[in-house]
Amino acid sequence: MTEQGFTHDFTMMYVMHDALRRELGRIAEIVATADDPQKVLRESPGWEMFKQAVHVHHHAEDEALWPEVRAAAAGNAADLAVLDAMEEQHAAVGPGLKFLDAALDDGEAGAARLPMVVERLVAGLGGHFTDEEEQALAVLDKYATPELLVRFGAEHSSRIGADAPRFVPWMLDGAKPEYAETVLGRLPEPVRQAYAQHWAPAHAETELWIRG
Repeated sequence: MTEQGFTHDFTMMYVMHDALRRELGRIAEIVATADDPQKVLRESPGWEMFKQAVHVHHHAEDEALWPEVRAAAAGNAADLAVLDAMEEQHAAVGPGLKFLDAALDDGEAGAARLPMVVERLVAGLGGHFTDEEEQALAVLDKYATPELLVRFGAEHSSRIGADAPRFVPWMLDGAKPEYAETVLGRLPEPVRQAYAQHWAPAHAETELWIRG
């Protein structure tokens, strides 16, 4: 049994959620402390990386994971209600990111509403991760097959594609050691070597969030 007594291993889900929570914390800190948070977020590679990661993760779930789980759960009203809630939360993510982008480009009016927009994004997306871990993973664990999880992983990887040298060390930045060990252990040896010798050092030297 894995974390929380699950039959299946959801390490990658936890790693991705933790990485996105980490960045949500940085975004909130920038809005609270930067002299010009609009400029910092608008010009920082970290904001674009965050949005890309959210889209990669949620689109992979929506395309390759939840539809098959929903089909398997047909007839179980309680499990379908959980999946319905996840779907509603996913639908709110894109507009939330667009609202923040709009605030970044809207001068003084955008600056005035930026704290509220970020607060809602942090609460909404952070709450979604918690709901997914505390409710939806139990449903997924009930209906998932190894083949489904492999397809989900493949969809995730295909959406990352050539960005793996940037994406993998970003995802593992600050990850629990046991999580990082599990993720890296699933990679082919040449990729692990590239990560250790090139990807991780390059990430460490990259300033994802400009000073402001």
